[in-house]
Amino acid sequence: MDQNRPVIFISGATSGFGQATAALFAHHQWDVIITGRRAERLAQLKQQLESENNIAVLPLCFDVRAEAAVNEAVQTIPADWSERVQILVNNAGLAVGRSPIDQGLTEDWDRMIDTNIKGLLYVSKAVIPFLKARNGGHIFNLGSIAGKEVYAGGNVYCASKHAVDALSRAMRIDLVPYGIKVTNIAPGAADTEFSLVRFKGDQAQADATYLGFDPLVAEDIAETIYFAATRPKHVTINDLVIMPTAQASATIFHKTTF
Repeated sequence: MDQNRPVIFISGATSGFGQATAALFAHHQWDVIITGRRAERLAQLKQQLESENNIAVLPLCFDVRAEAAVNEAVQTIPADWSERVQILVNNAGLAVGRSPIDQGLTEDWDRMIDTNIKGLLYVSKAVIPFLKARNGGHIFNLGSIAGKEVYAGGNVYCASKHAVDALSRAMRIDLVPYGIKVTNIAPGAADTEFSLVRFKGDQAQADATYLGFDPLVAEDIAETIYFAATRPKHVTINDLVIMPTAQASATIFHKTTF
């Protein structure tokens, strides 16, 4: 392991934006701390990234919703890793269900709030001391266009992503004395596992979400994170909304019919 290589810490790294970000930073010779709930996927990703890029990967298996598990996992990070952490990517998040507010399932609400808001807070609180010790670093919070607009059936998911947007601004204020940058990334429609989770495993319904236009892909967001992370020290990109060209707002698309 090269003690001069910087380290990036990514939550929710076993798929989608998190996995693509891990792959891109590994390609650029960063060591990577990958976290997620699926141990088998973490092990596979570790093997892949290390063999393809000749870098080191540290997998941590935990659910961001469990504060004690987050803290326990982060405390196991060796000092020769923690002292090199320069970037935290709060990527773990999800949407579940599309019901009107009066028909929503409270277990879906709890899952979104506990993951998207509380999970982000737990991970941030655990990792920020590494950045403060360096008197610098960069936090990326994966928000959503749903954190900028509210749409029918989005209710609690939109609320949770509005919270991410607000927390990004609050973090910026609290952490500016320590030279820590904070960037909120708000993607529009992206073809990842997101819709499959939202529609609770209904592949046909998930696939229909992206018919008739070219959605974002995970690599688009990874490349955006890398760009923002590599700006000069005196430059911070605070907030980015990124959508497919065919998307004008959270609900307005130009779709091609066949």
